[in-house]
Amino acid sequence: MSYLLSQVPQRFVFNVVLVEPEIPPNTGNVGRLCLATGSTLHLVRPFGFSLDDRQLRRAGLDYWDEVPLQIWDSFEALQRAQSADARYFFVTTKTQCPYYSVNFRQSDFLVFGRETKGLPNQLLAANADNCVTIPMLGARSLNLATAVAIVLFEAVRQQSTAFRTNL
Repeated sequence: MSYLLSQVPQRFVFNVVLVEPEIPPNTGNVGRLCLATGSTLHLVRPFGFSLDDRQLRRAGLDYWDEVPLQIWDSFEALQRAQSADARYFFVTTKTQCPYYSVNFRQSDFLVFGRETKGLPNQLLAANADNCVTIPMLGARSLNLATAVAIVLFEAVRQQSTAFRTNL
């Protein structure tokens, strides 16, 4: 059965967090994914580029100015600004728990690290119970925008299924 994202109530919005993104086209593509899913993009400094970067805007196409965007000086600042019951899922290659084993809920935070190094080990260790991975064969990692798309659209799919079953 197919469905349109417009059939999903706006309350089924997610938060995509990029911690210290380095490559402007990846961030631009993730911004487009966020816009397409009604999700907020959170960028945690420092960035490997300027938000005025031509490559960032080219990847985001003419959508970039419409992307719900929040900028944070640190991941801790982002967490302090959220409610105490906010849920965070840290996407990494350093765990065995597949992303599709999570029952995503509205407003969850999907956290991704730098393209070259991933998330800091200290952050992963402090959140080991909330780390998820994208199972892969024959590859060390995936492109950041591809990884975001896989996990984000699983979260949207789950919420869309829940919505359809409650009609």
